[in-house]
Amino acid sequence: MTNQQTSKCKSPVVNIIESLSPDILVSAAKIKVLLMDVDGVLTNGEIFYFPGPDGKMVEFKGFNSQDGLALHWCREAGIATGVISGRESPSVNERAKNLGMRYVYQGLLDKVASYEEVLQDAGVTADQVAFIGDDFTDVPLMVRSGLGFAPANARPEVLAKADYITQVRGGDGAVREIIELIFRAQDRWQGIIEKYHLGA
Repeated sequence: MTNQQTSKCKSPVVNIIESLSPDILVSAAKIKVLLMDVDGVLTNGEIFYFPGPDGKMVEFKGFNSQDGLALHWCREAGIATGVISGRESPSVNERAKNLGMRYVYQGLLDKVASYEEVLQDAGVTADQVAFIGDDFTDVPLMVRSGLGFAPANARPEVLAKADYITQVRGGDGAVREIIELIFRAQDRWQGIIEKYHLGA
């Protein structure tokens, strides 16, 4: 592979990190719990309804497999993950179970109480938590956290409150981008590269 090809294959997070405020990297190095909304973060925000065998409508969501792999890395690294969502969906329970998420809260438009419960259970302070959100109900948790992340598709008012805005939209690898940033800040990324034999 030529140097030019290698450059094209380089993760965009590398260039982003070089332009970030050092304070964000310092904060990312402290993260022990990564929480997030679901619709618009783990998904692209679209919700589909189809009739089930009993005639009742069943809700479907699409999740990103690259986000999923990165969330598995978090579990292996001892970084707890979880969702705090305003909607209730069996598909979220199943996805969270498959990914080994420790915290699953659904059907909550006021999310602060659940957030505080997570902090108490995990034995962490707010500066050791990151939250990813895309809509108004997520902002109280973003501003309480050590880092507040927003995907590119978040509402403008939410983007204005974010410490970091991803290059991609929710459901299109935004969570993966954030986890890579955290792993790089915590000097864990080289271990991922070596695990998959991606070194030069």
